[in-house]
Amino acid sequence: MTFIRENLPDARAYFEDAGLKLTGPRNSKWQTARCDFHGGSDSMRVNLESGGWCCMACGLKGGDILAFEIAITGASFIDAAKALGCWADDGKPAHTRPAPLSPRDALSVLKFETILIAIAAGNVGHGVVLTEIDKNRVLQAAGRINMICEAYQ
Repeated sequence: MTFIRENLPDARAYFEDAGLKLTGPRNSKWQTARCDFHGGSDSMRVNLESGGWCCMACGLKGGDILAFEIAITGASFIDAAKALGCWADDGKPAHTRPAPLSPRDALSVLKFETILIAIAAGNVGHGVVLTEIDKNRVLQAAGRINMICEAYQ
């Protein structure tokens, strides 16, 4: 099984098909769009040459269209590559990527990040308005939890 990067769709077509309205000079390499990850209206920057993307508000980013597909759908690498038409089944088994953390370290990170999110949720429940720094830290914690969950699926 092989990932074929050259089969990734055209960045402009992909992001527009995903419902993003790209704005900026038509001939510009970078375009602006809303961020569906946190609901920002014009904070996502999309590179039309590489397919890379970055939200200037929530900090979520990826290096290509495949990374966006994984982030937006929650699909695995292989499922996202298949959905984009850039996965060839050659009969060989897929290589598995080693987990980024040991199971013990992963549980430790999950515990810490979950407590952080629970405290933030409790504060919001008691009427405390989170600062932008606190909101970004909660988003970062959620991203770390998601990364660990994906690594151990």
